Amino acid sequence: MTEPILTIDERSAINAGRWFASLSPSLRHDILRCAFVKRYKDGDLITARGETPQEWIACAKGAVRVSSTSLSGKQITLTYVEPGIWFGDVAIFDGDRRTHDAYAHGDTTILCVARADFKKILAHHTELYEALLRLHARRIRQLYGLVEDLNTLPLRARLAKQLLHLVRSYGVPCLNDGSEVRIGLQLAQEELAQLLGASRQRVNQELKAMEREETIRIEPGGLVVRDRDALMRITEP
Repeated sequence: MTEPILTIDERSAINAGRWFASLSPSLRHDILRCAFVKRYKDGDLITARGETPQEWIACAKGAVRVSSTSLSGKQITLTYVEPGIWFGDVAIFDGDRRTHDAYAHGDTTILCVARADFKKILAHHTELYEALLRLHARRIRQLYGLVEDLNTLPLRARLAKQLLHLVRSYGVPCLNDGSEVRIGLQLAQEELAQLLGASRQRVNQELKAMEREETIRIEPGGLVVRDRDALMRITEP
């Protein structure tokens, strides 16, 4: 469903994105001026693997679950796109088809720029070329970091890193204890395991161990981080 404008909170999420905030005011204005809003319910397909890309997209609310399908037909979650993050520009640049499926995770709002408008903005703002190069460079650094972690860190450290990332992106202070932070993104343990390239059983074992150590608390509605410093110590070699 398409809506005319972003809510105040959604616009704040877009403007607070580190990359978008680094752009000049005139470039940000032109991007927002031609962008349009789409809203999705949990599980709705946003873009499909093999599609010809038509839009440059930013997440404004909720999360976008990027996934692939295994040979057995099982969906594998690769990453979640959080509010303030732009994606889909690679396929527009190289003209190839989209490489993964993208689904709404929870009630999700995205901001879209049509391919033709994206090209016009590029022609008018050469600044955007350099900005996108910086964005792609950051993604490559993150990708190499993930590969390095996968090959050098034990699961416990990788899990702690993932929980810290989720706290930064989706953390909500607990009302009854300000030192505790609830992860607002609802993830099943299977989904968390897929992000880490591990089995659900092993991730469950590590979570239970962290709970016994009073680093986290496992609740029916999700995870609560009780001691961020302890998580930081786990990630250190």
